[in-house]
Amino acid sequence: MKMRIAILFAVIFVAVAGTVAAASEVAAVHPTAIFPFAERGAGVKGYGEKVSDILFASLAADPELHLVDRADMNKILDEHELNLSGIVAPGQAVQVGRLTGAKILLTGSVIEANKTIYVVAKIIGTETSRVFGESVKGRTTDELGPLVEQLAEKVAERIGADAKKLVAMKVKQVDRIKALNKALGKAKRPVVFISVAERHIGQASVDPAAQTELALYCSEAGFKVIDSDSGKREKADVTIIGEGFSELAGRRGELVSVKARLEVKAVDTKTGRVVAIDRQASVEVELTEQIAGKKALQEAAADIAERLLPKVVKGGR
Repeated sequence: MKMRIAILFAVIFVAVAGTVAAASEVAAVHPTAIFPFAERGAGVKGYGEKVSDILFASLAADPELHLVDRADMNKILDEHELNLSGIVAPGQAVQVGRLTGAKILLTGSVIEANKTIYVVAKIIGTETSRVFGESVKGRTTDELGPLVEQLAEKVAERIGADAKKLVAMKVKQVDRIKALNKALGKAKRPVVFISVAERHIGQASVDPAAQTELALYCSEAGFKVIDSDSGKREKADVTIIGEGFSELAGRRGELVSVKARLEVKAVDTKTGRVVAIDRQASVEVELTEQIAGKKALQEAAADIAERLLPKVVKGGR
């Protein structure tokens, strides 16, 4: 009997260890957005889109990368009048990261010169603003596909080698709240009422992850938070309202990737004036779809809280 129990515990330990090991791999997945490459030279007209398409196909199988859906990305950029091709300013990279959830942007140029084609890739960290480059070259008579596949290998190796420089390290919640309190200083905190509508596409939402996270950050930063179920909104100085959703982005082995988008605005309850407005996208990879969706919305809410709450305290100034 004791032997059976020992074997049972050994099996459970191995299973749990395997789960923990799989979870530890999650941090190595980097959300990446690929943009059309700029074209420089009459002989490479139409090559920009082809290069980005081939790169997307070549990098899609890389287990360390999660590629942002092209159609979804283009829709978001069109909504915000961002058309990035070839040259991306650091400020734009940060904005694209917030809107799409991408931690890394991949763009560049296709250049024709002296019967030679150069394909130059620019790898940009949306959180760190670090930029790295990789390139390949061939003759104008060479096929484009194999050339771009070579570039994809170089790009994947570069991201793997310099991921810590491209992607910011995850900051602990306690440290983020500490930094937020420092930014707020001794300014008077208004009373807030928080209401965020949330849904996970294709599944029922278990609980309001983003709303809970915003309430936590407000409470820890010294704001008085009125309970959204039993309290009255009119008693709040500021109403923080928003909408968030999460949806399945893909599966790779036992891991599931989920993307989330959260839009929030702070409104002066008495006057109806919008004090601040913000939005954030996030991508999380986990063992289950529900956990990944919850974490993605929590991460988006934490990012927004860090930017939104100082504006709330200042009254939008």
